[in-house]
Amino acid sequence: MNNTALQNSSPQLPVPWWRVPHMWLVLGLLLSAIIGSSTAAVIAVKVMGNDPVLDKVAYERDLKSIPDHLEGEARMEALIKLQPARQARNNAAAPVILKVD
Repeated sequence: MNNTALQNSSPQLPVPWWRVPHMWLVLGLLLSAIIGSSTAAVIAVKVMGNDPVLDKVAYERDLKSIPDHLEGEARMEALIKLQPARQARNNAAAPVILKVD
């Protein structure tokens, strides 16, 4: 057995965590995920704002203000103008559905 090889090799000291490149990669990815999600949350809350709540009373008042003498295409145009944006977008290809009370 060769004792000189065992005597010459010294035990390696552990490397501190801040000197390991892979650790910086893990921390960098984690930090970028935190910054990205925080930025998205700030944009969603401040920039986009809240969707307004539709006032049902005002909508029904405006619906009653459509003259009864309007018929056909003119009545349909007046009803389409009163639709909320989301309803009009979702029903763009469908006709306006009138509620009969």
